[in-house]
Amino acid sequence: MVTITLEKAGKKYNNDWIFSELNCTLSGGESVVILGSNGSGKSTLLQVIASAIMPTTGKATYLFKGAEIKPEQAFRLMSIAAPYIELIEEFSLTEMICFHRRMKPLVRNMSTPELIRMCQLEKNSDKPLKYFSSGMKQRLKLALAIMSDTPVLLLDEPITNLDHNGIDWYNDMVSKTMRDRLIVVSSNSITAEHSFCTSNINIEDYKKARQFENSTIFQ
Repeated sequence: MVTITLEKAGKKYNNDWIFSELNCTLSGGESVVILGSNGSGKSTLLQVIASAIMPTTGKATYLFKGAEIKPEQAFRLMSIAAPYIELIEEFSLTEMICFHRRMKPLVRNMSTPELIRMCQLEKNSDKPLKYFSSGMKQRLKLALAIMSDTPVLLLDEPITNLDHNGIDWYNDMVSKTMRDRLIVVSSNSITAEHSFCTSNINIEDYKKARQFENSTIFQ
């Protein structure tokens, strides 16, 4: 079981606080959505949870099977799909999946052809990714993250570039792997992205304290 705890966490760029004084505990078996408008800092919070960036104030701690994991090693627990995660476009679909599997094993030791079938991209197995549509690339990003054998799954605006059938496919994929897993979704309040989530963090709730503090300094 994995547990991620943020204690009085805040992130600031230059003089602007993205969020502050955020306390939460996220545990395996939970599905949590981070809500907020465009540019509100949802992706920043997701990256702090992922240990990709460190909080400016407070701290993030990671426990796995009762043992504390150093933040710089926490990435081993996680898989992520996000707009800023790039695919290697010179690779074919088969090459990209094989490359990914060397870093993150797939659930049930799933084979590359099996994942390709799951993506519904069988006719494109040898096609370079640079020729894929945006929707095809998004399916691959999601499949690689969702089907990685990790206790934490992080999804940033996961239905971007997906059509109606793609959204149904995404929700079906998540439902197959969510048991005992911690899932955190960053969303612009689009229900189809996070209908399976049982709790939420509204990032707007963690801006007011610092904004008020900064405004009183100049009075």
